This record gives sequence, C-alpha cells and structure tokens, in this order.
Amino acid sequence: MFDIVVSFIGLIILSPAFLTVAILIRIKMRCGPVIFKQQRVGRFGQLFTMYKFRSMVVNHSGSSVSVRGESRITPLGAVLRKYKLDELPELWNVFIGDMSFVGPRPDVPGYADKLVGDDKRILQLRPGITGPASLKYRNEEELLAQQSDPQKYNDEVLFPDKVKINLQYLDNWSFWGDVRYIIETIF
Repeated sequence: MFDIVVSFIGLIILSPAFLTVAILIRIKMRCGPVIFKQQRVGRFGQLFTMYKFRSMVVNHSGSSVSVRGESRITPLGAVLRKYKLDELPELWNVFIGDMSFVGPRPDVPGYADKLVGDDKRILQLRPGITGPASLKYRNEEELLAQQSDPQKYNDEVLFPDKVKINLQYLDNWSFWGDVRYIIETIF
C-alpha cells in the first residue's frame, strides 16, 4: 500500500519534472523515443517492462552493463544518470506493482538464470528503485569504467556481491529499514 500511495503522490508532484525532462530529451536527442522500455526480471522471475527516460543513443550495440563516459551515453543522458532523473518513470512501475521503492535492482533477462541454489530466493522480492546493493554501488558506472573488462568484473565481482547483499536484505527486511534506504537514496 505504501508503494502505491507514495508513487501516486510522486507521479503527481513530479509531473512538472517529467515534462521538463521529456522536452529536454526531445530537443537534445531528436531521434528515438523519450521513454526507454526494456524487459527486466521481476518478482518470481516474471518479466515486466521497465520504463526510464532515454539516456543513450538509439540503435547502439552495447553490452548489458553501462560504463561512465561511454559514447553511447549522450551528454544529456550523462546528466540524467548522474542525478538519477532517468529513473523517474520507474514510479509508474512502482504504482502498477511491477516494482517497489526498495528491493534489488531489476536485472535484464539472463542474470536470473545465473542464480543457483539459495541465491534464487532473491526472486521472492519485488525489484526496487533503490536498495542496499544500489546504495553500496551507487558509483557502479565509474567503478566499471576503471576495469579493463567491465562485463567480466560485473559478472564475477559485482553481481555475486549484489546477490549476497540482497539475500541479507531479504532475511532482515523491515518497513523502517526500507524508509532508511529511501532517505539514504534521496540524500
């Protein structure tokens, strides 16, 4: 109920920001849609469509991980990503129940297939806009930019650590803990 009510209020209050960002994207990135849609893995492994403001050029052939400074990320997109404005449309995903405010970030299909044994328990969680792993790796794009093989580093270091963090979150969940993660994300 918290997610539905707060996301609805957020959608209304932030509607001027939505409009401003949409206009800027249309002006600065004329080709392609304003909203980027992508299939992500949700609760119980079910696919859903996640909505974000577009921050990359259309028709890039990049990897599934984003690295700060990549040529596929537009200058406006870099600003949107820095201030997390590209994620505002995810409030819609929260409102319709595909996501929660707090939980593991929803992965692209394929990563859920890498979960084995007890790790699959994180699929019990609704994916979130923020969470303990998101906060720990808030500078993930910069971290990946420092690696010689960002995809390998993501797959062998970041992904397993995020799974571990998300399992701890699942085992120790509390409403007030979620409130704390939301406040930490904002500030």
